[in-house]
This record gives sequence, structure tokens and C-alpha cells, in this order.
Amino acid sequence: MTSQRRLLGAIAAAALIAFGAAGCGQKSTTSEAARAEAAASLNALLSETATALLKESPSLATNLGISEDIAGGPYNNRLADASPEGLARQAALAESLAKRFDAIDRKALTGQDAISYDVVRAALGYTIRGNAARFGNWGLEYAPTPYVVSQLTGSYQSVPSFLDNQHPMRNAADAEAYIARLEAFAANIDHETARLKADAEKGVIPPSFIIERTLEQMRPLANGPAPATTMVRSIQSRIGRATGVTGVQASDFVRNATAIVRDKIQPALRRQVDALVALQPRATPAAAVTRLPGGDEYYKAALAAWTTSEMTPDEIHQMGLDLIEDLTRQMDALLKAQGYAEGTVAARVQAISRDARQIYPNTDIGKVRLIDELNRQTAVITTRLPEQFITLPQQKLDIRRVPPEIEAGAPGGYYEPGTLDGSRAAAYFINLRNTAEWPRFTLPTLNYHEGIPGHHLQNAISQEANCTETRATDCIPLIRSSILWFSGYGEGWALYAEQIADEMGMYDNDPLGRLGYLQSMAFRAARLIVDTGLHAKGWSREKAIDYMVGVTGDQPSSIATEVERYIVWPGQACAYMVGRQTINRLRDKARAELGGKFDIRAFHDRILLDGPVPLSVLETNMNAWIRAQK
Repeated sequence: MTSQRRLLGAIAAAALIAFGAAGCGQKSTTSEAARAEAAASLNALLSETATALLKESPSLATNLGISEDIAGGPYNNRLADASPEGLARQAALAESLAKRFDAIDRKALTGQDAISYDVVRAALGYTIRGNAARFGNWGLEYAPTPYVVSQLTGSYQSVPSFLDNQHPMRNAADAEAYIARLEAFAANIDHETARLKADAEKGVIPPSFIIERTLEQMRPLANGPAPATTMVRSIQSRIGRATGVTGVQASDFVRNATAIVRDKIQPALRRQVDALVALQPRATPAAAVTRLPGGDEYYKAALAAWTTSEMTPDEIHQMGLDLIEDLTRQMDALLKAQGYAEGTVAARVQAISRDARQIYPNTDIGKVRLIDELNRQTAVITTRLPEQFITLPQQKLDIRRVPPEIEAGAPGGYYEPGTLDGSRAAAYFINLRNTAEWPRFTLPTLNYHEGIPGHHLQNAISQEANCTETRATDCIPLIRSSILWFSGYGEGWALYAEQIADEMGMYDNDPLGRLGYLQSMAFRAARLIVDTGLHAKGWSREKAIDYMVGVTGDQPSSIATEVERYIVWPGQACAYMVGRQTINRLRDKARAELGGKFDIRAFHDRILLDGPVPLSVLETNMNAWIRAQK
């Protein structure tokens, strides 16, 4: 999954109901003057909106390496405002911008302008609906997640990794900005602690096991030696390579960072620990977000935002059941063909997973070898991309392990885009807390999902289609190429990319690798069942874990982390398969209607060159493309 770019587009909570997307070539009786006026107003507002969102999200501006003019001023010395007042300001901004979009004559817009309007207005609508609950993480910065602090949310979880992996350290000014961000980090922890307490008064308390997992991650950071933290080690290891920084200055920067971590950040973290401990007697094992005030509407809003669809929990649940039945049949046949005929599908997959030949040593050397193999697989499929794509990206990709201090609760893998100027490569992170959770036969599919032809290919093509990077007439504005993110589209594409690799024959000589692919699909299908089971059908954490282990054969420890993710990110896990199924349905339609004219390379280009869009907009765009091909 993505990290920074889920900030704005995926935050939302409503579907495209009132904003139908216009396809290319749609006839209009609007005058040329009216069209020109509407287009000019829209493009000015798109730029203004991009700047407003980046100004509220300085970490995203750093992630993109954007100019200060576009970002609304200096940003490398700031973090997003996590105070209650900051979130309220962001919510008001979303409502104000939405009213300004509504004042534009939507009917006068055509082509990419029409798509841009629908995409951005939808994102604002999602945000406004998600902000209605006024608890958890809302405003602009976050997806609709119900708990201010958890194993996957909160500054303690995101900021150290961000500072280490994305904050630049080119010169003394960058080092001073790093120090300023450490100060802001300490303040944000206290802001979040205040929000955590306020939410508890409303009855919003994380489940007891989520609090335990969060404390497990937070306490080492709060109580360990300051010089050993990522925040200090990062500046210490990088400042020596900064231009124009003397040895004395470097020592001063490291000393200042150590003092801030020791005297401000860690005391703030200990206060947050105390606040969570104080909630433990009131916490229960109940997992459903629907138990919270207004929880039924909250779940519907979150589900709609993550999937960008209006599918009901019952419809999504049934989709999962149907897919599991088909995928289990395919896995059974493959296993029997490889001589694994006894026991349930899950038991046979687990037996293969435990085979010593499938496990990299759980040592630093073993983990380096594992990542080396992922890089080799990436190189192989990269050479074959022209079979499936016309447009190929230039941006490089790094593969890294999840920082050890957050790996206990972090997802199995996630992607972070590179800067627009290429000064920092894109990266995807694999969680290597225990290499036994990544048997060899599962690794290719992870690689194709997070890297190429998955998240990296999609994101890099989108960024390079940005109007500031290309002079193409069908380029897309920055807000679409690099700021907004829709999980139904982005995660749907990455899951579909796993399918592309299979269709390219990447598993022809690797039947167990294809088992890993089918297991991955079953894993995502099971998410549909488990997410809706937890939040709409009263499932417990234990029932969800048992079900997923039973249908996927995956490691119970890995599944437990996944289920806890669905509990604190309600709806997000459904985006993958809902998006993949939408793309497949559109592909089947295009192939049926175009016959011999259908070109899979052109089909993929059209999906990727429009950048991230809600699935309803994707459907309209692809229907227009089919008409144009005819």
C-alpha cells in the first residue's frame, strides 16, 4: 500500500453521487466563450487547491520535492498541525473549496478539464463526509481512521520514519529544518494526546488489544536512549555528507537533536503512554467501528471513501465469498498437480510455508539476500514491460525493509513515491520482522504489487504525466498526478498488476510462485469478508484471524497484524479487490466491444495516464475510450 499519498484523496467518505464524470468527445451546446471561462476558472482553482492542500501537508510537499511557490511557502521546517484547531481549520478549508468548485459551470467543461473537476470535487466531497464524525483523524491530512493513536496512526508511528527516509539533508539549512521538525513533533504528540482524551470522553476508545499493541511499539521509543533513536541516528549518519557543514556544526546539530528527543519528544511520548494506560480499564475487546457514536454511518463513509464505490457491506461480503470459492478451487488443483494432495488447502499451503527451503534465515544477512532477490525479480520483469505497456516510466525504485522500531505493527509492505525532480527515488518497504512470514514462493507477487508493474509503475507514470513535467496536450495537473490518491484505483491497480504478471507468464516455470499469486488473491478476497465481518456483522478479532488463516494458509502472526490493521483502518482493506474487479470488468467490456481492435497496451496506458481517479470516474473514462477506439 501507499503511505504519504493516501493523505488527501483516500481520506474521504462519500461517493460520487452528484458529480457525473464527462467522457472525451461529449457533445455540448455551451458557447466557446463559456467553455473558455469555465476552463480558466477551473485551472486557476486547481492550482490554488493544490497549494492549499500542500500548505496543510508539509510532509507531502517534502515527499514530492515541490517548489515553495507551489507549496505556499517554506515547508521543510514544518509538520502538519495535529491540534484540534488545526483539524477544524482543514475541515473548513475543504468546505470552502467545495463551494468554489460548485460555482463553476461543470457542463461547460470537456476532456481533461471535466475529469479534473470530477476528481477534485469528489475528493473534497469525500473529505467533508468523513469529517462529520469529528473524532479520530480527520481534517485533510488523514484517511478516515477512528483512533488518533494506534499501531498504525499517530505521529509517533509516522514521523521518525518520515524524517529518516524523506527529509533531505543536503546542507545546513536542511539540518536546521530537521531540528525544527523535531520540535514540531514534540508539540504534535501532545496535541494528539489531548485529542485522544477528548475522544475518550465521547466514547471513542480503541479496543483493548489495539492499546496493548500500540504501547508495545511506543514504549521503546519513549524510554530508550535518545542517541539510539532513528531521529538522532538519522541526522548523525547523514549530516557528515551535507554540503558546507563543518565538523563542529555537525556535532552541534547532533547534540541539539539528541537534546530535543531526550527533553521534549520522549517526555511527550511518556505522557501519551500514560494517557493510553489510563484508558485500558475502560477498553474492551469489541472490534467494530460501528460500536462507536454514529459508527454505522462512519463505516459506510469510510467504506465509500476507500473503495470509491457505493457497494454495501453485504454486497462486498458476498463478493468475497464468491471469490474465495473460485480461488480455493484453483489452489487445490495446483497443489494436487505438485504432489500436495492431503489435507485442506490451508494446511497444505502452511506445510509448504514451513518448509526450510522456503525460508530465508532470520538474520541481517538473510534479510539482505531476500531484498537482493526482490531486486533481481524487478530487473527481469522490467525488461518485459513493453509487452503490456506503451508508456514506460523513468523514475527509479528502491526496495527497503520497514524500520525495525515500527515493524511490530506495520503492514507487510507499502510504497512511497519519489520526488518529482528525481532527487529521491521511490521506495517500497517490506516488513522483515520475521522472514518466516515471507516464504520464497510469496515474494514475487509482493514485488509485482508494490513495485513493477504495480504501485511504482502506476505512480511513476502518473507523476511523469504531470503538466509541469511534460508538454503533452493531454497532461494532467499536479493535484491529480501527485497529490490526490484513491485507494480503490491505486490498490485496485496494484492487485490487478499481480494478475498482469501471471498473464505475462512470470510463473510458467515457477508453479509454487503461482501458488503465492493465488494465495495473495485469496488473501485480498478474504479481506472483503473479514472487514465487513468485523464492522458490519459482529465478528471478533479471533474469529477474523481464524477465518483468514483457514482460507489462505498464511502465518497466524502475520494474519493477526493484518486483522488489527482492518480494525483501525475500517474499509481500507476492501479497496484492493473492489478496484481490481472493476478494472477486469472494464477490460472484459473493452475486449468484447472492440474485438480485433482491442490493444491491451493502449488499455493500460489509458488507465494510467489519467492518474488516480475514483472508480466511477475510471468507468466513465474507459467507456469514452472504448467509444473512441470504435
